[in-house]
Amino acid sequence: MALQIWIGLFFLMFIFGYPVAFAISVSSMLYIILEGIDPAVIVDRMAIHFQTQFVLLAVPLFIFAGKVMNEGDITPKIFGFANSLVGPLKGGLGHVNVVASLIFSGMTGSAIADTSGVGYMATTAMEDAGFDAPFSCSVTAASSTVGPIIPPSIPMVIYASISGASTGYLFIGGIIPGFILALFLMVYIWFISKKRDYPAGESYNLKKLVVGFGRSFLPLLTPVILLGGIYSGVFTPTEAAAAAGFYALILTTVIYRKIGLKKLWEILKDTAISTGYVAFIVAAAFLFSYIVAREGIARNIAAYLSALGIMANPIILLFTLNVLFLILGMFLDTMVVLVIVIPIFLPILTHVGIDLVHFGVVAVFNLMIGLSTPPYGVNLFIISGLTETPLGKIFREIIPFLAALILALLLISFFPEIVLFLPKVLGYTP
Repeated sequence: MALQIWIGLFFLMFIFGYPVAFAISVSSMLYIILEGIDPAVIVDRMAIHFQTQFVLLAVPLFIFAGKVMNEGDITPKIFGFANSLVGPLKGGLGHVNVVASLIFSGMTGSAIADTSGVGYMATTAMEDAGFDAPFSCSVTAASSTVGPIIPPSIPMVIYASISGASTGYLFIGGIIPGFILALFLMVYIWFISKKRDYPAGESYNLKKLVVGFGRSFLPLLTPVILLGGIYSGVFTPTEAAAAAGFYALILTTVIYRKIGLKKLWEILKDTAISTGYVAFIVAAAFLFSYIVAREGIARNIAAYLSALGIMANPIILLFTLNVLFLILGMFLDTMVVLVIVIPIFLPILTHVGIDLVHFGVVAVFNLMIGLSTPPYGVNLFIISGLTETPLGKIFREIIPFLAALILALLLISFFPEIVLFLPKVLGYTP
């Protein structure tokens, strides 16, 4: 009876618009009361669980680094370098938008930071150059998907803390998929630019390329410091996040002098608020996972999938989970889906032999697509609000981009070596 009340109350609160983390917490606490479980037992288990989750410390550090980069004159330099690199192609600024997102993603680990930072600048530049506003917004929303795929990645840190997969190998596993995603988007941009006669930029100029690289050289060192530190053994992923935050702070306060004490205080407050949101979800998810394990829900789902024949074939299981994650990603926050759904399916994934590093990249990629998928894609709302472009027009333009994103998703889902090749080079053993 307690299980039914728990599920019923959760969905009731969700339907009435309560935050998902709040709905999880309230329904789970009611379950604990109805089952007569001593709350001290839950607190003890939670303390034991989280005292070993040092990787979660990377979350506020990456959030801080991303906010500092967004506020500190980094974005124009990245955009300028991307423009000198791919601007001369047909549909030039569309390609610049994608490449700038690719570079910026190596600094922030957040799709939303990309959309509101380099994405807004690129969208404005595209409109000024003669691109349609809805198309420009769609390029920004779609390209921001790469943010948490190219390392660092906040969602991958959360996934690692839940699954036990290596954060370092997850990071490196996202590099090739991130470039594939960018390539697919750029192919579509080139095709539609030819069809609509969107403009190319200035012809290639070696001097301009060298100048652009020189201006962006220091920001470009951020992913080098991150990945080089992790894979050389100098940093753990958490320490690398701290190094990235410190480096971003030095760049923006000492070298570029774009952030003063007042702005830094605002960034720290925003970081604390964002971290509090993530921490609340993670804590609520522990209660959810405890009840899922206690009631044997994962075991029952596995039995149901086995009866349908899905468990017999890892490819069919991956396809089923991709469809599920795509649907959930349209309506729920990425963190919520990660902390609620992943624990349910982890035993099933392990049972059928699906690699957790491979699945982690697939799951994060999948959920990032949800951020740009109508009707509730967060990135679409952000870019619509920033540019005052009607959502309905963006919805129509984003569909072909989503097709390209889903094609890239299927490619990395069914060809695991795309994800696992680089981790194996660095010593990963599935």
